[in-house]
This record gives sequence, structure tokens and C-alpha cells, in this order.
Amino acid sequence: MKESDEMHPVLRIDDSEENALMSLLSFMYSGKLTTSEPNLLLGILMAADKFEVLSCMRHCSQLLTNLPMTTESALLYLGHPCSISLAAEVQHLTDAAKEFLANSYKDLTEYPVGLMNMPLAGIEAIFSSTDLQVVSEDTVYTLLVEWAREQYPDSEERHRVWSSRLLPLVRVSHMSWAKLHEVLASTDDDVDHDQTTKCITDVLLHKAYPAHQQGVLAAEAATCRQVPQRFYMRKPIKVVEFDRPCQQVIVFLDITREECCRLFPTGQILSHLFHLAGQNFYLQLSCEMHEKRKSYNFGFWFGNIEEPEDTTCLTLDFEFAARKRSSVEFVRLLKDKRIYTGDWAEGCSDLFGVEWSKFIADDNLFINGVLHLRADLRVVVGQPELQA
Repeated sequence: MKESDEMHPVLRIDDSEENALMSLLSFMYSGKLTTSEPNLLLGILMAADKFEVLSCMRHCSQLLTNLPMTTESALLYLGHPCSISLAAEVQHLTDAAKEFLANSYKDLTEYPVGLMNMPLAGIEAIFSSTDLQVVSEDTVYTLLVEWAREQYPDSEERHRVWSSRLLPLVRVSHMSWAKLHEVLASTDDDVDHDQTTKCITDVLLHKAYPAHQQGVLAAEAATCRQVPQRFYMRKPIKVVEFDRPCQQVIVFLDITREECCRLFPTGQILSHLFHLAGQNFYLQLSCEMHEKRKSYNFGFWFGNIEEPEDTTCLTLDFEFAARKRSSVEFVRLLKDKRIYTGDWAEGCSDLFGVEWSKFIADDNLFINGVLHLRADLRVVVGQPELQA
């Protein structure tokens, strides 16, 4: 440093660096630090980096690592700038801070207290997590829009932050069709609409032209489109719709073994909505207790969200199937026909005909840890009336 050539060196520091520098000088003569306050320790670490006192950098890093992590300290570590030389020393701190915040706000199924006051670095740590438990990715989008509106009243700054920092946190490919269309049709000034529209359009293109059919899109999909699902209460689905010769939908739903395990003993998971004959339906996965056998089984159902009095009776022909490793193709497990009035869920309380523990352990069903299900529903036209 240039000070090494001066007879009376003068170190110029900011007022905010004074306490940290005095502690650093004390450490250089005594080898000890007397503080355990995270903010001051981090300041000493920055000062040690500035004046290249490597032993103090390592000591501060170790002391900070041993301190219990809190929301305040986590945000402190994430919000502190550091030089390239310091990055390796604090990387484990920032990683621990991100993990702490992600775990602290892991369950977003209920509106989390304090989320709207969280700084940007904390928001990025929370919504980058795949372990986030949330109703659906639609909820993530809505929460981030609300946060941006609250934190950035100036529209130009809000649009900049949304496009560069917040939109990449949204796993657009797992949003529902209804929400995607709602966002595309929106004229609100809450977000950068052009950038959001471009992102959604790209995702819709990938949905319409799967990667295995479009070689050019495949490389792009592998790098930026294929993001894992979070722990959704409403699972994303893939839907194929037909209008002729009758109204029909084929719905594909994938669920991991881990998600199935969380259904035991009385849990359930609902899917995104899909449309048939002008009505909104959903699929339901559940763990069902068989009263007579006193055993638990895997239940698979479809239901309608309309009120019974508003629902037109439909004669539905439905079929449930699952993909099996032994056959590769989907194997039909249930086929039935019902007059559906919308006042109950229709399906099967024991889709695979085995007790829960055998179902969970069956590697013929869980291909690479994923259960692939298919529901085929069609409106029956010109059929004789059935008993409901």
C-alpha cells in the first residue's frame, strides 16, 4: 500500500468505519476481538478485507459462523457488499442466510406476517427455494406483484426491479392457464407488461411445442424453461381438449413419491382447474381410510367447483390410468359412466387395489420417483339415462 512509503501514514476512512478499524487495530496487537455483535463483526471483516489482514478475516468469519442465525443477521449478511477477495470468506454465511430465510418462510399457504416488509435480498432468498410450500405458482406471482407495488411506488423503478430481479423468481411454466391468460389480458401498471408478456409467450410456445419435437427449443428449454415444481397444494397439470366428436379432456398429472408420502394418513392434493362443457373441474389425490379393512389406500377423484344449483347434469364417461415401468404406456385402472350433478367428487378410493405401504414402495408405479396419472373425461351425447 502507498502508506508503507510514508513516514506518517494517514488512513482515510468513513465515519461508519471508525469502530471497526479500532477493533481491527486491537486484533493486530492482541489477536483477540471482544465483540460478538454481528453488525460490528461484519464491519471488522470488511475493514480487514480492505487492509488485507487475512488472519482477522478468517477469525471474523469463524465468529460469525458460530453465532445463531436470525432474520436480522441473515438480512445483514445478504445486504452487505463485499469484494471479490472477501466473497469466498462470506460465501458460507450468505448460503446459510438464504437457507435460514427460505426455511423461516417455507410455508406460504397462509399469508406470512412480515413478508411485505422484507427487503429485496430476502425476497430473492425465499422465492428462489424449491421447498416453498404454496397453494400454486399463481400465488407466488400475486405475492411478488403485491410486494413490488408496496416497496416501489415509482412505476419506472418498479418495472426495472420486476424485470431484472422478481420475474425470474416466478416459475411461469407451472402457473395455471387461467392465471397466464389473466396476466396477458391485464392492463395494470404494476409490472413491466412487455417483459412479462414476452416471458409468458415463450413458456406457452414451449408448452405448445414440446422439447422432444422441437430440437431448437430443446437446448433453450434445458437451460431456462425446465424448472422444478415447488410443493404446491394445487398441482400443475397438462390438458388436451377436444370439441369433436364430443366434448372431452385428457388430463395428465405427475406427483412425486415424497408428495404422496405427505398425504398419509388423511391428506389431499388438488390440481389446477380444467374446463369441460363450460364448467371448472379439478383432480383430487388423497389418502383414504377403508373402514372395513382398516387400511389406507390411494384415492383419485375429479370434482366440480360450481355450486350444485348452478350445475347442469352431465352424463360423463371417465377413465383413470397410470403409467407403469413394466409397460411404459398408461394402463387403464378404472372406467365408468355417471350422471354428474356436481355435488360430490367422483372417482375411486382405492385406485391401485393395494394397501398404502405397498403402493408407496412400488417402483413399477413410481418411475424415477414420479407417479404419472391420466384422467380422461368425456361428455356422453345421445346415451340412455343412467342411474346417478
